[in-house]
Amino acid sequence: AKNWASQVSARREELTLKALFAEELGVVIQVPTAGRDAVMRTLREHGLSRHSHYIGKTRPADAELDHGKGRIAIWRDAREVFAASLHDLQQVWDSVSWKIARERDNPACADAEHQAAGQPDDPGLGVHLSDDLKQNMALAQQQRAQAASKNIVIGGARPRVAILREQGVNSHVEMAYAFTEAGFEAFDVHMTDLQTGRARLADFAGLVACGGFSYGDTLGAGIGWARSITFNAPLAEQFGAFFARGDTFGLGVCNGCQMFAELADIIPGAQAWPRFTTNVSERFEARLSLVEVVESPSLFLAGMAGSRLPIAVAHGEGFANFSARGDAARAIAAMRYVDHHGQPTEQYPFNPNGSPGGLTAVTTADGRFTAMMPHPERVFRNIQFSWTPLPQDELSPWMQIWRNARKWVG
Repeated sequence: AKNWASQVSARREELTLKALFAEELGVVIQVPTAGRDAVMRTLREHGLSRHSHYIGKTRPADAELDHGKGRIAIWRDAREVFAASLHDLQQVWDSVSWKIARERDNPACADAEHQAAGQPDDPGLGVHLSDDLKQNMALAQQQRAQAASKNIVIGGARPRVAILREQGVNSHVEMAYAFTEAGFEAFDVHMTDLQTGRARLADFAGLVACGGFSYGDTLGAGIGWARSITFNAPLAEQFGAFFARGDTFGLGVCNGCQMFAELADIIPGAQAWPRFTTNVSERFEARLSLVEVVESPSLFLAGMAGSRLPIAVAHGEGFANFSARGDAARAIAAMRYVDHHGQPTEQYPFNPNGSPGGLTAVTTADGRFTAMMPHPERVFRNIQFSWTPLPQDELSPWMQIWRNARKWVG
């Protein structure tokens, strides 16, 4: 009920403060007014009538501020005993965290987040799907339903994709699951497998570098992982040959994005990519942020341009630093952070790392290689979201990334 007004009635036979600040086990159930009697009847049938009480109501979401939007009121004996705006209460509730953050992190970012807390005109996270994405999702859902009813596997032969692992890497299991769901055969390939010849990139159509903290980010985010390739002549040759093939694709996510950026010199068309360095907030950011897919050649994001979706972010070094390397004028953006009104932003916390123009993903001119800081593999099912308005039993719109890759391979 974000930014909605609440009217709470304190029970007459209890002291107001005792009732409002009780720490007993309990649950608040919000139901439409028309369903209130049915809910209370059900509770009575289960012996809970003595413990079930009507405590209040919310105001309509479109009510004007002056008529109650963004306001909470507490009543007792038909008399209003407390009233305040939700914004003011949110500011008070957030104040201790804000003061600690000012000491620990970038004070400007701490101030920005505190100021944004509880703004009455903030619509919050939302989902906007492009028409193409809606159609592709509906088609995929129909195909899955048909396949399930006939107990068949969609997609025929499965292209092989290498899910790279290195010391400190994570999310590789989720990534493998998403590729498998889309019709690929995913292989767990450790860097030592490539170094010793147990695996060869020549045997794969796709290469994926996942998130985490390779080598503990001791040498910088993704740098140690990348140098283990570029400083090893046979490995550098193997990766270079893979990138140069016209029938391959590659995806770098989070730490893998940072690693891909450090390999930009051997990825055709990636020379303008930035280096990813410490967030402007000077802290590790783990959030559900809102991003917009922009028009780009990326094969992974085909048909998704214009969509705005929440996505998981978890990184300490996601700032697209073009002063360290790359060229902002030539780098091809694939995704960007937007505020809750859908506007590209550098404002914290909507942009968790401060990257210019909200940049959070880059791709190559042919679209075969894409590097992104957010984690789509952590939200390819709706049930993985901490918040979503979409049905929890379905695959999320982000699943289109892997479907697009499967379609591209043919």
